[in-house]
Amino acid sequence: MMIIIIPCYLEYNRIDKVAFFQFLKKEKDVSIVFSDDGSTDNTIFVLNEIKAKFNDRVHVCVSDRNSGKAEAIRTAVSYIKYEKLNPSKIAYLDADLSVSLEECNALSSNLNRKIHFVFGSRISKVDNSISRSSFRHYSGRMVATIIANILDVSIYDTQCGCKIFNSDLAFKVFEEPFISAWLFDVEIFFRIIDLYSKTELKQFAREIPLKSWVDIDGSKVKLTYFFRMFYEFYLIKKQYHGVH
Repeated sequence: MMIIIIPCYLEYNRIDKVAFFQFLKKEKDVSIVFSDDGSTDNTIFVLNEIKAKFNDRVHVCVSDRNSGKAEAIRTAVSYIKYEKLNPSKIAYLDADLSVSLEECNALSSNLNRKIHFVFGSRISKVDNSISRSSFRHYSGRMVATIIANILDVSIYDTQCGCKIFNSDLAFKVFEEPFISAWLFDVEIFFRIIDLYSKTELKQFAREIPLKSWVDIDGSKVKLTYFFRMFYEFYLIKKQYHGVH
């Protein structure tokens, strides 16, 4: 059984209820945990509408203040562990479904006894459809290049919002708070290497090109954060200076 975590903040106008209804009706072996990160709009009403139709497979966590995407996902992982939901796989996706629930579910099939971590990659190819703004594409390439050089691991897309873990790995990776609310995707790789090694990461992780990605307006990340990002890179690298 897989659980997909959906972090939510001010998502009232972006959550596609029909997409969740259709997916949950078809995929009986997948549950959803919505983690509301202190929304002040009517997000919680939409989440409860979805829960009302699939009460046994939809869970809603609510935080009383906004702490960022990283903490919203970490809260959901803690909820899964505390409530003993016992999934074999834990994934997370952005609430706007830039990556569809169906594709996330398909990617999860790559997990097995040897592969414990799978993440989507927005590599544009002749046989897929990746629609991104120029700014996000080029800034993403810059971030990926910096991270690949720091980690000394060839990763094309650290920031893609579709990552799937076996549950044991997820509980370890999300046990402690993250340094950065938005660069936590990068920190995930540092943590895994810190817990294991670069060699083991390469053995049990797989980066898989997405079939489809659609950039959807309404990002909560401000342009000014781009400049703070380098300071957070420094803090992350300092924290995991012993990564080997």
